[in-house]
Amino acid sequence: MKLPIAVIAGLGMIVAASASLMGANPGEPAPEFTLLDSNGNEHSLSDYKGKFVVLEWVNHGCPFVVKFYRPGEMQRLQKKYTEQGVIWFTINTSAPGLQGHMTPEQANASIEELNAHPTAILLDHDGVVGRRYDARVTPHMYVIDPEGTLIYNGAIDSNPSSRSSDIEAAENYVVSALTAAMNGEEVATPRTRPYGCSMKYAD
Repeated sequence: MKLPIAVIAGLGMIVAASASLMGANPGEPAPEFTLLDSNGNEHSLSDYKGKFVVLEWVNHGCPFVVKFYRPGEMQRLQKKYTEQGVIWFTINTSAPGLQGHMTPEQANASIEELNAHPTAILLDHDGVVGRRYDARVTPHMYVIDPEGTLIYNGAIDSNPSSRSSDIEAAENYVVSALTAAMNGEEVATPRTRPYGCSMKYAD
């Protein structure tokens, strides 16, 4: 699958979400959910208590997502952390008929063609889970600790650009949160303003 490059008209691209940050709150229990993956298997968040869980909202037509997939950075992070026992869910919330929507077959093809390494791609096409977490953009990232507490909500990193060349110099907030929590330390930055392309909800 070829990933779109540069700006595509009608993306609804935004540099950062609005200043009002709501939804799932760090320090509180992460909202429970149950979703089917691209192979028809059911996953509930509560099934993974005792493990770290990363939620990555994705839209492969979004330049801010392409920023991390084109050079293989997102795939590298997925592989690194799933090999350490972290559950990494890539979630597709784009509604049918809207930009970024993936059928189960397309989702499976994306894993193979991008050499991605999530635990699973979860399909949230009615947007229920996205709204429950107040996921606003792609990529919007969340980290949940083994007790089921949300410990991070926000941007993937500190540089709100769509250029892959900016990744190296930026702080990756997901990496920072996981590193701290896995070492028994407090997460220094539990919440940031997410940036990317607006979520393609049905309404």
